[in-house]
Amino acid sequence: MADSTGRAAWADATGDATPRVTPGAPPGAAPSAVAGGASEGGSAGPAAASVGSADLVVAPGAAPVQSPVAPTSSAQGTSAGLGRGGGPTAWAEGGFTPAVPAPAAEDGRSAARELPPASRNFLAKAALVTAGLSVAGALLGLVRDQALARLFGAGSDTDAFLVAWTVPEFAATLLIEDGLAFALIPAFSLALARRAQGVPGDPVRALVAGTLPRLALAFVAVGALLAGIAPQVVEVLAPGLPDPALAVDCTRITATCVVSFGLAGYCSAALRAHRRYLAPAAIYVAYNVGIITGMLVLGGQWGVRAAAAGVAVGGCLMVVVQLPALLGQLRKKADSGARGEEEARPLDTALLATVLLFALCRQSQVLVERFLASSLPSGAISHLNYAQKVAQMPMILSVMVCTVTFPVVARALADGDVERAKGRVERDLALAASIVLLGTAAVVACAPQIIELLFQRGAFTTEDTAATAGVMRVYALGLLGQTLTGVLARSYFSAGRGAWYPVGAMATGIAVTSAAGALAVGPWGVYGIAAANAAGITVTALVLLAGMGPRSVPVHLPAVLRQLAAPVLAAVAATAAGALVAARFDGGPPAGLAVGGLTVTGVFLAAGRALGAQGVVHALRFAGSVTRRLPYVRSR
Repeated sequence: MADSTGRAAWADATGDATPRVTPGAPPGAAPSAVAGGASEGGSAGPAAASVGSADLVVAPGAAPVQSPVAPTSSAQGTSAGLGRGGGPTAWAEGGFTPAVPAPAAEDGRSAARELPPASRNFLAKAALVTAGLSVAGALLGLVRDQALARLFGAGSDTDAFLVAWTVPEFAATLLIEDGLAFALIPAFSLALARRAQGVPGDPVRALVAGTLPRLALAFVAVGALLAGIAPQVVEVLAPGLPDPALAVDCTRITATCVVSFGLAGYCSAALRAHRRYLAPAAIYVAYNVGIITGMLVLGGQWGVRAAAAGVAVGGCLMVVVQLPALLGQLRKKADSGARGEEEARPLDTALLATVLLFALCRQSQVLVERFLASSLPSGAISHLNYAQKVAQMPMILSVMVCTVTFPVVARALADGDVERAKGRVERDLALAASIVLLGTAAVVACAPQIIELLFQRGAFTTEDTAATAGVMRVYALGLLGQTLTGVLARSYFSAGRGAWYPVGAMATGIAVTSAAGALAVGPWGVYGIAAANAAGITVTALVLLAGMGPRSVPVHLPAVLRQLAAPVLAAVAATAAGALVAARFDGGPPAGLAVGGLTVTGVFLAAGRALGAQGVVHALRFAGSVTRRLPYVRSR
């Protein structure tokens, strides 16, 4: 009983309402509905079904699905039709699945073995694994920043390294997080759908053959170019830097990450499309371990250049932790004896261009900030960096939700199931917004305690703490915009087609950031730069929301806006209460942070539940189900 309750609650929270075929039932038997499977409009069709389960799994005792299933009503949660690859679709255990034509039944069963086992809890497990390793990576990122602050402070040396760190930051956005992932995950999802439909040869291996060699050559060429023009890069990024030679050295070292991050991003996208989340979630753990080790081992001899060397080592580790898992996935089809060959398929040029331009525009915010801050007193870039790194932690955790579900949306569209993709995106928006707004409230309410506890030691002074905490509070005002931009951009690119609208939206936001920053940096310094950042990304999110519809997954915009209003009000109340309690508590930074954080959490959850915030309500139900399941888990 407890186990089924927990599964139903997670289904309500994530949309993993996986219909089941009764064991022994003939193909096409009507599946049973799972609690929480209704979509926004109240139907229980494909919009809310099987978003997290593995694809192409046959119910125990049932014959393999080899032909189209007779369609039934959407109220029963069944569907049959044509996917993007032209093959029929049908329900089987594991979800909305392309039916396997009779001549390719053997290949279809092989494809089933390459995907995770069907389970109602698949998304829950993937989310928990990703969340756990993301938190571990974020905590190691804080240790990295603490080591940087302790060893090198917030002076000119650190500013020089942070200018060079622009290269890996850009590479991470372009090649791991937003850029290549937006292009490769839909491409691999479509290849997997074609494989499941029994296409001769192996579409997945054909995709790898047509993309990886070309992309690897491009990564090497760009990395070598950056190393060669490092002096010009530093001059453009920070023309007022007092020691450009040090920044040039660091930039040449960090240029190697273009190759390592590119390969790491390729591996991550391919593995997530295969529903393998463990190795991709571990990459930032490996990355930060490399940086921390480099600073501690080489810091005494190389100075801040040791941090740049750590970036190079960490990038290589990101590839190493994923390569065995990817090779294992690619070997499976080779061992199955697939018949025929498929021509190598390169990525669509328009798609690649639009996703890279979008990611480039998004990361340009950092360029604008550092360009404007380079003319301010020494330490300004460091204050901006430390504030941004801490403030963005809630956003990283919230975007983790759509990182897990993006392959699900892409596969739904590859199968031709737009309604399932729509329901998934709407739930992602509600849940991600609630997570980031809770984090925003905690950051704003407890900023001085957070910065003092994390950084105030060694060369990092009380003045640095005050400046960084103030900047972090201003940065936090843009966290909701950052999260919405991340979720919405994935929906624009999930169909695997080039989309220029999000590029225009991001360019509009950058224009706002640049203009507002140029006007505000004079009177308000770093605070003006942070406010411009928040304004620009918020404008981007609003433009992306306004364009949802024919250009993207067609979500119901009025319903989405209603879902966002409730957690915003809850966050305002939680911020006021938490700031009041944390400021009046005299037990030191750890105690003040603990009391303030608990106050923020309690007020946010209570207010969110009272206001009917869907993300809060679903999260509370899931937490309750997990609590009820603990005795059962321990007794097994």
